[in-house]
Amino acid sequence: MEEIEVPVEKMQEALMENAGEGPAWFGWVALSSALLAVIAAVAALLAGHHANEALLEQIQSSDRWSYYQAKGIKAAVLSSKMQLLQELGKKIPDEDREKQSQYKDDQEEISKEAKEKEEVSRHHMLTHSSFATAVTFFQVAIAVSAISVLVRRRRFWLVSLVFGAFGLGYFILGFMGPLSGFH
Repeated sequence: MEEIEVPVEKMQEALMENAGEGPAWFGWVALSSALLAVIAAVAALLAGHHANEALLEQIQSSDRWSYYQAKGIKAAVLSSKMQLLQELGKKIPDEDREKQSQYKDDQEEISKEAKEKEEVSRHHMLTHSSFATAVTFFQVAIAVSAISVLVRRRRFWLVSLVFGAFGLGYFILGFMGPLSGFH
């Protein structure tokens, strides 16, 4: 999966350049935007990391399910052999009965491992979603900060801080792990 880009560098530079040319709150806009940009960059890296981990875990789960199927095919072939021997009135070797039992036990263990991998993958995807949502809120907050400087309206900066607070909430949620029912 691709890394999430945070395309706010030019806005950030413009805010820093103009911070000294306006009202005193322009400096606070520049500072808050810089902090939001840093946290957005960290959130983007974490979102990418969790997306990659989710993909790897899902691949490993698929591998386990393939192995499960292979054991099932072996068990089916062995079962056919045992039925054929029984129909022919031949003795079924004890090792075949043991092997059939072992295939069943193996499948149960493999199934458990595959389900665990699926759950870990799901957890990583939900965590990715939290960090990706945080990045989006941070980007909107930085854009609204830039607008506040362009139109010289402090209210827009305050709105950007609200977006930044939502971003921070999702950022923290990413570290706490997915909460059931929240996503």
